[in-house]
Order: sequence, then structure tokens, then C-alpha cells
Amino acid sequence: MRIVGISGHGLAGMAAAVGLLWSCLLSEHLIIRLANREQSQALREIQRLRGTSQPVRAPAPYSPGRPGRG
Repeated sequence: MRIVGISGHGLAGMAAAVGLLWSCLLSEHLIIRLANREQSQALREIQRLRGTSQPVRAPAPYSPGRPGRG
């Protein structure tokens, strides 16, 4: 004599829940992989930018009488 049984709706609900769980786990894995890749690219870009310093011109001295100012 069975006391507890799983109906077809219950089995379908559990299958849907398991499928949803697996899809969440896989998407999390893909998101983390993409984030790690973007972080590596950003760090490489920062290192590249730090290595290429370019000299800049010195600013012109301030002269209150110059036209076009203020």
C-alpha cells in the first residue's frame, strides 16, 4: 500500500525546476568566464597605456591681458 506517490504534474514540475537550476548554473559559469576575460583585457590595456607615456607641451603662462580669455 503506497502512502505517497508522485503525480505526472509533480514529476513535470520537478523536471522544470531541475532544468531551470541547470540553466542558471550554466549561465552563471558563462558570465564568470566573460567577466574574467574582460578583466584580463582591461588589465592588459592598463599596462599598455602605462608603458606608452607621451610628453606634453607645457601650458602657456597665464596673462590676464591676453585676448580671448574670460
